Amino acid sequence: MAKLYFYYASMNAGKSTTLLQADFNYRERGMATMLFTAAIDDRFAFGTITSRIGLEAQATPFDAQTDMAARVAERHAREPLACVLVDEAQFLTAKQVDQLARICDVTNIPVLAYGLRTDFRGQLFEGSARLLALADALVEIKSVCVCGRKATMNLRVDAAGRAIAEGQQTEIGGNDRYVALCRRHFSEALG
Repeated sequence: MAKLYFYYASMNAGKSTTLLQADFNYRERGMATMLFTAAIDDRFAFGTITSRIGLEAQATPFDAQTDMAARVAERHAREPLACVLVDEAQFLTAKQVDQLARICDVTNIPVLAYGLRTDFRGQLFEGSARLLALADALVEIKSVCVCGRKATMNLRVDAAGRAIAEGQQTEIGGNDRYVALCRRHFSEALG
C-alpha cells in the first residue's frame, strides 16, 4: 500500500533539496514522477522547484482551486507514475490533502509532501494541519538555530531584521524575510 508522507521543517532546512533528491532517485531508476509546487511562490521561476544550493526542476503549479486528484489521474493515464512529490505543501487546502491521501489509497501511488509546519506566528497552516492529521509518516527535517539547538520556528523580520508579530499568514520570502529559530529564541525575539 502506498503511503502519504509529510516532510516538515522550519525555513531553510533543505526541504526542496530533499524533494529534488527523491525525485532524482526515482527518475534515475526509470520511474516517472509528478512534481507540484505552489503557484504563489514567486521567488524563482514560476512552476519551478528551486533549492538554495542550486538544484531545480519543473513542476506543476497548484493553487487553492487545483484538483490534485484530477491532475494526477490525467498524467497517470498518459504515463504510469511511481511517485507524486509536492513542494510548499503548507499551501495545500485540507481538501487537496484529502485528495492526495486518496491517490495513495486508491491509485497506490506514494505521495511525498514537503512544507512548513507553522507560520511566523507559530500557527499551523491549513495544509500542514491536515497533513499532520492524515499522513502515514511524519518526518522532521532538522535545521539549526543561531544557538545551535534545533530550529522549529520561523521568525518573520522586516528589512532592518526586526521581528514582525502581525500580518497576513502568507508572505513569500527567503532569508531576507525569515529566520529559523528554536522556540526559545523565537519567543524572545517576539518579546
